[in-house]
Amino acid sequence: MTTNNNLQNRIKHVFVVMLENRSFDHMLGLSNIQGIDAVSGQLAVIEGLNASNDWNLDQHGNKVFVTSPADWSMPYDPSHEFNDVMEQLCGVGGAYPHVDNSGFVTSYSKIDPGHPDEIMKCYAPDQLPVLTALAQEFAVCDHWFSSMPGPTWPNRFFVHAASSAGLDHSPSPLTSLESLLFRGYTFENGTIYDRLDKANLSWTIYKGDAFPQSLAISGMNIRALEGRFKDFDNFNTDLNNPSYTTSYAFIEPNYGHVLTGDFTYGNSQHPKDDVTRGEGLLKAIYETIRNSPHWDNSVLIVTYDEHGGFYDHVPPPQIVAPEDAVTDPGNNTNQFDFKQLGVRVPTVIISPLIPKGVIDSTIYDHTTVLATVESIFGLQPLTERDKQANTLNHLFSLSTPRNDAPATLPAPANSGITSDANNGANTVDRSLIADAASSTQPISPSLQGFLYTAYLRDLHATPQAEQANLRARFSNIKTQLDARLYMDEVRQKVEPPNTK
Repeated sequence: MTTNNNLQNRIKHVFVVMLENRSFDHMLGLSNIQGIDAVSGQLAVIEGLNASNDWNLDQHGNKVFVTSPADWSMPYDPSHEFNDVMEQLCGVGGAYPHVDNSGFVTSYSKIDPGHPDEIMKCYAPDQLPVLTALAQEFAVCDHWFSSMPGPTWPNRFFVHAASSAGLDHSPSPLTSLESLLFRGYTFENGTIYDRLDKANLSWTIYKGDAFPQSLAISGMNIRALEGRFKDFDNFNTDLNNPSYTTSYAFIEPNYGHVLTGDFTYGNSQHPKDDVTRGEGLLKAIYETIRNSPHWDNSVLIVTYDEHGGFYDHVPPPQIVAPEDAVTDPGNNTNQFDFKQLGVRVPTVIISPLIPKGVIDSTIYDHTTVLATVESIFGLQPLTERDKQANTLNHLFSLSTPRNDAPATLPAPANSGITSDANNGANTVDRSLIADAASSTQPISPSLQGFLYTAYLRDLHATPQAEQANLRARFSNIKTQLDARLYMDEVRQKVEPPNTK
């Protein structure tokens, strides 16, 4: 791929923040944002909801319509594993490629049968003033889809590698995946970080907590030791250094109280957490970049890994498969061909090179991030997916940076949900961990991935002579309680409190 010299001269820093588990309609479907179409230049309206026409049938055959407002946090984590999403997109008993977005209510009713309408609730614009302001001020993408119809982990791998290496589900019990226990997840063609290294371009991952998902990628623990991973607390100081040289920065949120199993008091916007905490993170990221010496040469991409089970009315299209290797036989348990995109997610592209109020209906998925970075910096694509992905280049249409972008954004709405003493801390009261799950409860898919990341961090912090004992101990972790106690030990070992 040849370098886009014009953009490379104007864009020096690309920042990406990927939040958790929210659909486009759930977050922006009622925003009624109006602006200028990114391609035609004509007046356009965001493709949002029509509350009188958008509905699903419940398990009794009754219509359940979209409603507002949405609750600040969900009582349950909506199901979004591979088979759950297939039901949500294809209906009960349906299968790809016959997508009609008819099964969100029936899917959610299996975990909350008394309140199936919860999954159809959508936020009003005044509930999300930060995200709404960014979407109105810059470019909102109303046809950005998750990269596959499934959960967090494979979708996050797509933004790093243009592939999930065949993974089509949340991590399985890792004692059975022997090849992963020492090397992490591997990709036939590597990751965007390998491409950046080869081109001698600097990159940084800013992490919100001790167990960022990207550490599960093979070799990333070594990169962490080299200083490529930084706490998000360093973001403001780094950006205000006139000599800041990072070309690509990926920001992982704080995933909250993983150890107690509810993901609360983080800022990832996980459904069980207070959505306004993620609004606060977006405000901090934007204002840091906007008021830094590097604003004129920066792009910030705000997106979500997948829809988290929430309703969206736009059927996702089919797409080209990555066509790389399945690198572990335990990855592709559903025999998925990766030719179907997942549910639409909110995405906003922010830069002083973008005119105010752009609505972009181009079809994108997470590999658009990679295609755009590759185009700007002259990097080779990783798979067929990013090779054929649409880039964001047409959005950067201004010849000189705007000087009217707001220096500050509105404050997040007041949810009324109180904080707690452990918010942002490195430790959690072990009595809370013990009380949160019985000793017989199996490890949930959402916890399993973080457990694996903790193990890899522990492995790299353990002398080689002791690693066999560590492996044996890890293989005996069978319950939620076992996993949480082990992860708490690793957290204290690799990031002890009061040392920052």
